[in-house]
Amino acid sequence: MLLAAVGDVMLGRSVGERLQAEGPEVAFAAVAGILAGADIAVANLESAVGVTGTPAPKAYTFRAPPIAVEALALAGIDLVSLANNHSLDYGPESLAETRALLAEGGILSVGAGPNRTAAHAPAVVELDGLTIAFLAYVTVPVEGGGAGFDPRTWDATDETPGVAWLDVPAMVADIEAARDEADLVVVLLHFGIEWELEPSEAQRQQARAAIDAGATLVLGSHPHVLQPIEEYGAGLIAYSLGNFVFDGFWDPANDSVILLVELTAKGVAGYETVPVTIVEGIPTLAQPTGGGP
Repeated sequence: MLLAAVGDVMLGRSVGERLQAEGPEVAFAAVAGILAGADIAVANLESAVGVTGTPAPKAYTFRAPPIAVEALALAGIDLVSLANNHSLDYGPESLAETRALLAEGGILSVGAGPNRTAAHAPAVVELDGLTIAFLAYVTVPVEGGGAGFDPRTWDATDETPGVAWLDVPAMVADIEAARDEADLVVVLLHFGIEWELEPSEAQRQQARAAIDAGATLVLGSHPHVLQPIEEYGAGLIAYSLGNFVFDGFWDPANDSVILLVELTAKGVAGYETVPVTIVEGIPTLAQPTGGGP
């Protein structure tokens, strides 16, 4: 079973304007064949989607137009993580709209919801005789600058909507429970420090804890730049897949990859990366190189 994974996808600002002006195909035109050619493709959706809500008091608030869901579907994206520091940029009502639009478009979402149980619930997919459970979590610092916004205030509770904040014991319990109903567990982590090319010690501990608990694959995002891919224990960790669709950045944040992972009932059978260059917020293919074991 072939899984394709990419990093941060932000379909607002200039990219959202292009979607509305040029059509939903424009954002992923150069890479849709690769993503759709995989059995399942996953990404971190780095924005709200829709028209509702008001901006949160933070430095950057992202909201993509509803056509963004069609863009994701046309690109072959099957599942997105909402466990990040932008999914509630326009408030709980907007989060509910985002989840509803994704569901209507046939795209699974994980890592956020109307309460803690929903935010921590796995998305379970059956493909090629394999049952795969996807979980997602976020832990990022308080914003720098004047706003000083603390994304941890979005942590879902029993009574309030929000994201699945990364608490290692809770994540371990979720992974162990998911293993009871799935052959493989894939964990998406929005963590680390922006612009750092190497994972922090905290990232290493958190990602390795997921593998130690029984996850097969950890897919990281948030730093906006690529970080190493590590074979650890019986699993594979991509500490940061960088940006994928995102305007307003400069090198090295415009260098990215599509990670292709071959999964079997025993775990990761192999992987490779397809180099991507982001031009005006939109991914284009670079010269491919092989990788993996």
